[in-house]
Amino acid sequence: MHFDVVVIGGGHAGCEAANASARLGLSTLLLAVNLDTIGAMPCNPAVGGPGKTHLAREVDALGGVMGIATDATYIQIRMLNSSRGPAVQALRAQSDKREYAGWMKNYMESLPNLTLRQGMVKNLLLSPDGKVAGIELAFGEQISCKSVVLAAGTFLEGTIWIGKETMPAGRAGEFPAVGLSGFLRSLGFTTGRLKTGTPPRIDGRTIDYSQLPVVPGDENPQFFSFLDNRPVLPQIPCHQTRTTEKTHDLIRANLHQSPMYSGMIHGVGPRYCPSIEDKIVRFADKDSHSLFLEPEGRSTYEVYLQGCSTSLPVAVQHDIVHSLPGLENAAVVRAAYAVEYDYLPAIQFTHALMAKDLPGFFAGGQILGTSGYEEAAAQGIIAGINAALYALGRDPFILPRSSSYTGTLIDDLVTKEIGEPYRMMTSRSEYRLLLRQDNADTRLTPLGREIGLVDDYRWNLFERKQEAIMGEKKRLSKTRIHPCPEWAQALAPHDEVMKHSFTLEELLRRPKVPYAVIEQMAPAVPGETFPHALEVETDTKYAGYIERQKYLVETTEKYDSMKLPVDFNYLELIHLAKEAREKLNKIRPETLGQASRIGGVSPADISVLMVWLEQRRRGGRNREQAVVGT
Repeated sequence: MHFDVVVIGGGHAGCEAANASARLGLSTLLLAVNLDTIGAMPCNPAVGGPGKTHLAREVDALGGVMGIATDATYIQIRMLNSSRGPAVQALRAQSDKREYAGWMKNYMESLPNLTLRQGMVKNLLLSPDGKVAGIELAFGEQISCKSVVLAAGTFLEGTIWIGKETMPAGRAGEFPAVGLSGFLRSLGFTTGRLKTGTPPRIDGRTIDYSQLPVVPGDENPQFFSFLDNRPVLPQIPCHQTRTTEKTHDLIRANLHQSPMYSGMIHGVGPRYCPSIEDKIVRFADKDSHSLFLEPEGRSTYEVYLQGCSTSLPVAVQHDIVHSLPGLENAAVVRAAYAVEYDYLPAIQFTHALMAKDLPGFFAGGQILGTSGYEEAAAQGIIAGINAALYALGRDPFILPRSSSYTGTLIDDLVTKEIGEPYRMMTSRSEYRLLLRQDNADTRLTPLGREIGLVDDYRWNLFERKQEAIMGEKKRLSKTRIHPCPEWAQALAPHDEVMKHSFTLEELLRRPKVPYAVIEQMAPAVPGETFPHALEVETDTKYAGYIERQKYLVETTEKYDSMKLPVDFNYLELIHLAKEAREKLNKIRPETLGQASRIGGVSPADISVLMVWLEQRRRGGRNREQAVVGT
């Protein structure tokens, strides 16, 4: 049996990888340990949040599927940080976990060129020249292929922990993937152990909501996909509770029973999504922490206790739950647990997410050390695109960090030695004002079209949107208004006084004047709301800052265009600092820009590399020897 591309794993990374490969016309096999869990949301059934929304929308802009699935199955959508600047605003959707997985399974089953199959991969098959040639399944069957995408999530040698009790599992109730880690190590790959966890699920019928603050969805919600054919669904409210002094006392008294604190778990957990034990220990000065009660779907009474991830014994979990306001009599449906698993440090991979030392082998998702559905989906679509391009003999598709949060994510992973699950945040990017959630399609949809993932329908929508935005910007720049009582009244609430005439563009540049005032007084189409107001307002208001960031991007891209040899021994460059030589030799950066972002490589080291590169370009062997010291 032969396929062009084999994708191992049916989670968010695997689904995006398989979708990309199949839609690019390649025969694709998606292998999952359990086909019933394709597209599953085993942790919180939610998409989005600061930094994560940007990734989800970028996946959609490239032609991915996560945004469409989220819009089709949400039970609540709200905009976070709506009172803050556009660079840090973030859409977040609570999905129906069963509907999301069902929608994704149905979608994957309907894709031409894609075959779904249940199975566990034991080994990779290699060609005589050291390239990927196929896979071997647990019961000996062999399947040939041109490229492989490993998106195994937490399943490689997965182990779950509850107190001192442990069992092999990729997640609760599912077999781990056994054997592949050892095979990869035999090929020379370095593996490590990471840890993540999940909170208890509560029977919503046993929660007393009467005294708990309500967290509603937005009245006029925005959506994740840039497509327009989405359902408008009724929303379900979430609620908030808080830890109490009793909660903290219970946790402190039982820390010795936590496998993480007793030393049983060796994997490193996520810094920015800590367990409740971690919160109590690391933030000992706080007497309370917010927790959120988030329904898991319309057809289930299970409620996700967000913020209460733990691996304490089940009896202690019950006590913790009962110490929370509104949950005094609540029943735990599913106990919380921690899961420890093998991962591949991503510095062993290129920006195309292909292994540096094994052509045709790609990876994405938690297997490369990330945490979160959105991070997985973003890596999955890039790995799937590049696995397909590799199979076709075409050049890889690389997103620079200046183009997207996806590019930032991948650059961080393959450049920095990250020892904990990586979570995307807006602070990770130097170009936050350029890389907003509202303009992900402007940045990436033309690239998706060029690759072949953006179909005619999406492209026509995109072109119409761009025409509308350009037309509105032109109208704002040419429409001049004059002082009058009506404008004075409209501007008064925003502390603006109109003393002379100016254009609508000049008015919108004023910090306190929102686009809503223009829409009220001089709308683009009377009686209608302009659908792309946020992008127009942001581009206009922050034009000066945006130009400044574009200049910074140009400077950075100059370094990123300077290629470094992949097989050079940097230990020979004696004018580099010792740490720089060791780090460069270990990571083997693809460009000078990537080298400049490696920890331990200083600006002085980059200057040495620039001189060396220029000497290589000119072919000055004698001068090169002087720098190298040979």
